[in-house]
Amino acid sequence: MSDTTRHAPPPPPPEQSTEPPGATVEQPEAPDPDAEIQPDSNEPSDVDSTLGDDLSVTSTSLASSIYNYPYEHGRRYHAYRQGAYSLPNDEAEQARLDLLHHVFRLTLDGRLFRAPILASPQRVLDFGTGTGIWAVDFADNFPMAMVIGTDLSPIQPDVVPPNVKFYVDDVESDWVEAGSEDERYDFIHGRTMVGSIKDWDRLYQQALRSLNPGGWLEMQEYETWLKSDDDPDLVRAPYLKRWQDEVNEASRVFGKDLDVAKEQKQRLIDAGFTDVRDDVYKVPVGSWPRDPKLKALGKFQLVQVCSAIEPFALGFLTRYRDWTEDECRVLVAHVVRELQNSQNHLYVNFHFVYGRKPGAC
Repeated sequence: MSDTTRHAPPPPPPEQSTEPPGATVEQPEAPDPDAEIQPDSNEPSDVDSTLGDDLSVTSTSLASSIYNYPYEHGRRYHAYRQGAYSLPNDEAEQARLDLLHHVFRLTLDGRLFRAPILASPQRVLDFGTGTGIWAVDFADNFPMAMVIGTDLSPIQPDVVPPNVKFYVDDVESDWVEAGSEDERYDFIHGRTMVGSIKDWDRLYQQALRSLNPGGWLEMQEYETWLKSDDDPDLVRAPYLKRWQDEVNEASRVFGKDLDVAKEQKQRLIDAGFTDVRDDVYKVPVGSWPRDPKLKALGKFQLVQVCSAIEPFALGFLTRYRDWTEDECRVLVAHVVRELQNSQNHLYVNFHFVYGRKPGAC
């Protein structure tokens, strides 16, 4: 990480905590990932959804070159380490990221993480923070912690809790060696980093070195392959299957594979983490489930996925598969129509992978 992270201001004096020393956050049991989602036979076959008004946020004051954003196909991309990340950073993408944060929280019944971290963490890192919404929510819930968020783009809000700091940084670069306990972290969080990382093993080794003994790393990743238990070959969604085939192949050409969520548990183990878990949640796409909670979750996820199809197509297929912009938009229109058909019973597996650095807290 950059030198700015080393010189981040020290955390404010801890607030009085009612938790005993060493207490950890209690977490509920994860669901059975093999359990099928029961469809609602009364659900209409088509669902029309729109994202609504774009959300806008202001960003931190930085060198002007950081804001010299390039544009492609009408979308805005990051300027720092240009090309290191294939998705845009414009207002439409920020709105999608905030909606995705809502989907993650709904999936966990409002929680922000699965790891049994200390009940009173002192320093927390959120790399790939995006709009900073997870970092801000965590800081609100743990006011005694100093939360540091890093990202390639300065798209985080200016008005944040006093225990949050944001920095422009590339998580794939060398992290500053943490020389003391005050410079290390009790919890490191990363989310939706698939397609952004070339060397996962190096990332996890650096994270391990930056944690205090007993500290936790949690990665929250989704599989970039939508599934259907009653149509495993996606015969009813051929355009979606083609989109998935093409985008995943493009990510491999790019050198930052998208469909790697299932690999992360073993990578954490190989890096030296202990007590590693991979909690898998089925997240429906659309309002087709019978269960009311899953039905509500699926409505939000449908909007989020439909909003993601275009930037993934434009960002990956035009650069690494020689597709034209028009070809991408035609494919996107077909894919969105298939996503909106609630008879397809589509879902995505979300992986919450977490492990602990050996040693006492």
